[in-house]
Amino acid sequence: MNNKYEIILYWDKTDNIYIAEVPELPGCMAHGETEETALSNVKEAILLWIETAIADGEPVPVPKGEKLLFA
Repeated sequence: MNNKYEIILYWDKTDNIYIAEVPELPGCMAHGETEETALSNVKEAILLWIETAIADGEPVPVPKGEKLLFA
């Protein structure tokens, strides 16, 4: 499976952390004190999301490979 999903990374000033979200995988997100940590954590979250979907017999979306959201 190709894991090239769009990741949106942003700073949350309320909690003082970076948040990384994966819009194509509902509920898939992670955070970290640095950009690098948030990205590392979300890559792990993507794998766990996919593993869980497969184990539950749910479909796994194919990455669209294009920008999904515009600011």
